[in-house]
Amino acid sequence: MSKEYYRKKIIDLRASMQREKDAKKKDNEYYARMIKGASTPSNKASYRKSKIDRAASHDRNIESYKRQIESAKESLKREK
Repeated sequence: MSKEYYRKKIIDLRASMQREKDAKKKDNEYYARMIKGASTPSNKASYRKSKIDRAASHDRNIESYKRQIESAKESLKREK
């Protein structure tokens, strides 16, 4: 692969990682509103669990993007 391919891939991965961070923030705000407005304790507990699960999912995706970026950087170094 070419150097330009890896440079573009790194830029695309960074943009994807930023979108994932924004989605995490948006989801956290959504679940915080839902928890605050929940009428029963069981609903609150359910929303809290969902919030934790979604945040963990976003964290896994962000870590995956970080690993892919590092891999692309290493590949770029090998191309030089």
